[in-house]
Amino acid sequence: MKLKYITLLSILVLGLVSFTTLTESTKYKCMIQMTNYTGEGAYIVISLINPEGAYEKTLYVKGDDDEWYNTVEEWWQFYGKKRHNIDAITGATVAGGERAIEVIDIEDSKIDAGYSIRFETAVEDDEYVVDDVQFPLTTENIKGKHEGKGFIRYIRMMPN
Repeated sequence: MKLKYITLLSILVLGLVSFTTLTESTKYKCMIQMTNYTGEGAYIVISLINPEGAYEKTLYVKGDDDEWYNTVEEWWQFYGKKRHNIDAITGATVAGGERAIEVIDIEDSKIDAGYSIRFETAVEDDEYVVDDVQFPLTTENIKGKHEGKGFIRYIRMMPN
């Protein structure tokens, strides 16, 4: 009888595992070089944007004091409603002239599928730039250098 339950349990577990899909992803080193501005460190939010232009996922947040997240206005409308746990993907702000290197994880299925990546910046008592850097996630683009429009001078990404 005991063997019968163990066998049945094993079959059930194997059945569940076989229906679980694992998403393949690649880690990318992302270097962010800031412009030489004066003032507070910038909050930077890196987001995955779906083909319809809406937020799909927060990939990384530079700035770990959640009191200031609402200054990243567009992202806050997405994040603030759901309050996903982002503790594992946060770090310190980045000041003018500094650079930061972070590792971000992007699902392989999002590359060459109409998705884009957006870098938003906000600096206390200064301005907010919704698309400081934004580009389509293509095989070519993800390995390139992309110029910023605001506080970011440029970003460069490469597979880790």
